[in-house]
Amino acid sequence: MMRHYLEFERPIADLEAKIEELSALSQSGGANLDVELDALRQRTEVLRRETYSRLDPWQKTLVARHPERPHLVDYISGLIEDFVELRGDRKFGDDQAIVGGLGRFRGQSVVVMGHEKGHDTATRLKHNFRMARPEGYRKAVRLMEMAEQFGLPVLTFVDTAGAYPGIGAEERGQAEAIARSTEKGLTLRVPVIATVTGEGGSGGAIALAAANRVLILEHSIYSVISPEGAASILWHDGSRAKDAADQMKITAPDLLKMGIVDRIVEEPAGGAHSDPEVMIETLGNVLEKELQAMSFLSPDQLVEQRAQRFYDIGRKGLS
Repeated sequence: MMRHYLEFERPIADLEAKIEELSALSQSGGANLDVELDALRQRTEVLRRETYSRLDPWQKTLVARHPERPHLVDYISGLIEDFVELRGDRKFGDDQAIVGGLGRFRGQSVVVMGHEKGHDTATRLKHNFRMARPEGYRKAVRLMEMAEQFGLPVLTFVDTAGAYPGIGAEERGQAEAIARSTEKGLTLRVPVIATVTGEGGSGGAIALAAANRVLILEHSIYSVISPEGAASILWHDGSRAKDAADQMKITAPDLLKMGIVDRIVEEPAGGAHSDPEVMIETLGNVLEKELQAMSFLSPDQLVEQRAQRFYDIGRKGLS
């Protein structure tokens, strides 16, 4: 499958195309080009590391939205054994923008859920481009209540531009569903760890991220509104999204400094999409350590810790 390159990755794309060309020539017996290929691969790796070490906020936004970044289904496949999907909100229907269920994470039973955006046109339509309707958030509440009933930790994976803004969703109580999901996350008496794996947008994201620990991948973003939306409000010009991104403090280092996230998970050189298997394994190791650190907390302590975490965000904003 042909790789998708972002505009700032064009120099990397040119080098990798040259490597493929020389590899094909070498394999055909035209010449022994091992030395040249090794040199090109080293140059490509250096360029990739240099490029990704100096990304601006808009470039990070593009990386967070990269179509080849690992999706929820990839994290479930790589980290969760014996996964059993649970569907429906028991009120209206099932929303595949949020996928969740039961499974075992490195030997421990957990409830896992998150936004899924699909890998092609058919699956993107099925998952509504990761924009959940009210029944998706009500399904999330149902799963969290089940986790609390059986004393299971909750792992959530956030990757959405925001909740679905359609008329039907509003008629079925979108705002109320988001609020109920956020409330349940805040009051849950079991450990909750949320990871922003791509784009975390608006209340549609925080509905799954009211957690004891909020992690974020190195090149992910987390914001109350998209850069395009902010630009439309501030300048009545959505094309100024880059200017908005530069001002919004939506990147992982800014969010960590403000206490909105608790930990940055390092991505492979070139972003999570450059080596999904390494990214999934790295995140799994971090999640395992985070769960172990919370295993000694009582239900009351978990609720209190979570409350203080979000109170502190508000206090920092006022100071």
